[in-house]
Amino acid sequence: MNGPGEVTRLLESWGTGSDTALAELMPLVYSDLRKIAARQLRGERANHTLEPTALVNEAFLRLVDQDRMQWQSRAQFFAVAASAMRRILVDHARRRRATKRGGDPRRVSLASVDIAVAPNVDLLNLEDCLRRLEALDARQARIVELRFFAGCTMEEVGEALHISTSTAKRQWHLARVWLRADLDRGSAIGS
Repeated sequence: MNGPGEVTRLLESWGTGSDTALAELMPLVYSDLRKIAARQLRGERANHTLEPTALVNEAFLRLVDQDRMQWQSRAQFFAVAASAMRRILVDHARRRRATKRGGDPRRVSLASVDIAVAPNVDLLNLEDCLRRLEALDARQARIVELRFFAGCTMEEVGEALHISTSTAKRQWHLARVWLRADLDRGSAIGS
C-alpha cells in the first residue's frame, strides 16, 4: 500500500507525533522530493554547491523541526517541502550575493511552467515579486509556489488550497499576468 492515500495517512500520523510514521514516510516520498529539488536546481550555475540530495536533506530537516504540523494531504506536504527548498536557495543566493557584491544571481527558467516572462529571471527578483504578489493576493502567490517550485498540476493545486481546479486555473492565469508585469517592471528599472 504505497499510494497517495498511504502517504496522507502517514503524514497525519506524523503530525500527531508518530516517529514510526515519519520513518515509513521517507522512503515513499524521497524520490518525489528529489525530483522537486532537481527541478529547482536545474537553473543554478554549473558549480553550485548544493546538489538535489543536500537540498532535500536540508529541507527535510526544516520540516521535521516544525512543531506538530497538521498535514492535510500529500499535495500540501510537497508544496511545503518545495517552499522550504525555495527558501533555502534564496538564502543561499543572498549569502552568495552578500559575499560577492552583486555576484552571480541564480537564473531560473520560467518557461517550464508556461509563465509568460523573460526566459531567465533572477531568483532574488522572483522572490521579491512573489512577496509583493503575496501582499496583494496570498492565494495567487501560493499557486505560483505550487506550480513553479513544487511542479504541482492544477488539480493538485486545487486540492492543496481547497479550491476547484477551474478557480485554480483562473487564479494561475491572473498570477502569471501580474508576475510578468512586475518582473518586466523590475528589469526595466534595473532591479
